[in-house]
Order: sequence, then C-alpha cells, then structure tokens
Amino acid sequence: MTVEGENKICQVEKLKEQGNNCVRQQKYAEAMFHYTHAIKLDPRNHSLFSNRSYVFLKMQQYHFAMEDALMTIKLKQDWIKGYFRKAEVEFHTFRFNEALKSYGQALHFQPNDPDILEAINKTSRSLIKDQRADQQIPWLGAGIGIIFGVIIVIADYVFTNKPTLTHPLLMALLTISIAMVGFAIAKGFRYFVKCQRKSLLEPPIDFDEDNGTDGGIKQTGNTEKINSQEKHPKYTKANARQRFKKGKT
Repeated sequence: MTVEGENKICQVEKLKEQGNNCVRQQKYAEAMFHYTHAIKLDPRNHSLFSNRSYVFLKMQQYHFAMEDALMTIKLKQDWIKGYFRKAEVEFHTFRFNEALKSYGQALHFQPNDPDILEAINKTSRSLIKDQRADQQIPWLGAGIGIIFGVIIVIADYVFTNKPTLTHPLLMALLTISIAMVGFAIAKGFRYFVKCQRKSLLEPPIDFDEDNGTDGGIKQTGNTEKINSQEKHPKYTKANARQRFKKGKT
C-alpha cells in the first residue's frame, strides 16, 4: 500500500472516531458531517454508511437514513447491521410489517441475538396495537356519535316547548345518522394518519431544482433579474444537506 493510501485510511478512521465521539455526546448533526467527509474519502466503507444511517435516524431524517441503510446492505449483503438499520427506520416510520421482515433478515445472520429478538417483540406489539386502532377507532367514533345523538334527542324533548322528534323512528334515524357520521370521521382520521406516515420516507422537496419544468426560475419578464439568479443560484437548506451528503464542499 502506498503512503497516500495509508494516509487516507488514517484520515478516514480519524473522521469516523470523531463522528463516534459526537454520537456519544448526542451531537448528531456534527457526527453526520464527520461521517460524510469520511465517506467522500472511502465511498465503499459500509460501516460509515451504517453509522450515518443511525445519525440520520436520530435526526429524524428518515429518507436519508433509509438511503444509507440500503447502501450498507448493497456494499455488504451479509452484514447484520445493514438490515438492522433498515428495520429501525421502518419501525420509526410505522412500517411494522416491513420492519419485521428486515429484523428477520438480520436474525438470519445472527440467530438468537437478544437485541434483535427484543426489537422483533416490540415491533410485533406495535403492529398489533396499530391494527387494533384501525378496527376500534372508527367504532369509537360511532359510539361518540350515538351518545351525541341521544343528547340531541333528550335536549329536544326537555328544553323545547314543542319537540320536533316525537316519533321513535325519527329519534332512532337521527341517532343512527350521527353515529354513521362519527364512524366516517374516525375512519377518515385513521386514513389521514396513514398518509402522514407514508410521507415520512419521502425525499425533502427542493423547490429550486431546475428539472426542465416550471420548478425552475419563473418567467417574470425581468430579464436582468433572471440572468442574475442564473449566475448566483440560491440554495435551500435541503440543497446544503444534499451537498454535504454527497461529500461536496
């Protein structure tokens, strides 16, 4: 090995250790920068991607955490931590079925590992709890609707001089209708929660990215302003984060 190669290895190990120290101090953003610079020097080092995946997970940057976990698996397919990192991201983004599969792959490479077994048990409990919520919350909404309907019927009978809901059939229809509305609202709420969870793994939106559509510089009729923006492009926080992730300076 050449002197240059040895120096690069030493530098990578130094950056990795600096990142590890930052993780121990819970300085995750600083750790991410150290790991990113190390990856620039050694882009085939699977452990660096694994460490950075963990850091992104702690920073709740789930898209980047998943990307690094997948890269870890790609670089070393028989390494337990790649699958474990992937499972952890899936667990924290409420993809419990996928997390169980990834934990199972990790367990295949290291059977009877207590940490993996505990993670599987925790994920299984979370999956059961989530499935119960899907079944119970809509009916809870219906129950609240029934209570609200009964209150309306009683209020109409007690507090009005001339009750409008005199027939029992009308009372029942009103109560059932409100219960159905409560069921639909609760069902819609669970659907909204599921949609929010799906968005957790989506990449951050880059409004300044010029992809050949209207997402670039808008035509305002001011040629000088457009030319100035083209010469001095603005960068969002997402741009900066992606540039650091790719190892650019």
